[in-house]
Amino acid sequence: MDIRDRLAANLRRIRHEKGWSQEEFAHEADIHRTYISDLERAARNPSIEVIEKLAKTLKVNAGQLLD
Repeated sequence: MDIRDRLAANLRRIRHEKGWSQEEFAHEADIHRTYISDLERAARNPSIEVIEKLAKTLKVNAGQLLD
């Protein structure tokens, strides 16, 4: 599993644990919903800044998104 696949799986898992839709997650993170969808399908390479923003929104360490 490459790093994009790990990020995608962790984003989906943590978002589901919070009970958020992609739309709700996107709103909370101030990121477009289609970008969240692309990340969860491992179709995009996010910047470090985006990973940090996602982690803060999900209240996890950025490293947890990549482990």
